[in-house]
Amino acid sequence: MLHLMRAEYEEERPETVKIWHMVRGEGHVAMCGRALREDAGTLPDGEWGSTAEPDCHSCGALYLREVP
Repeated sequence: MLHLMRAEYEEERPETVKIWHMVRGEGHVAMCGRALREDAGTLPDGEWGSTAEPDCHSCGALYLREVP
């Protein structure tokens, strides 16, 4: 299954990434259930854990159960 990281942005600064979530495919709903902007930035799933911004703990737990 293809996964992508998708950004959630700060409300007061919409250009600043607040946290990274994991989505399935090209989706816009994070694995934790949060709806994300359709134009939100993406990164390959291999970048999980290597960004300056934090990663969603719930997304990470679910993602690790789906990948070998």
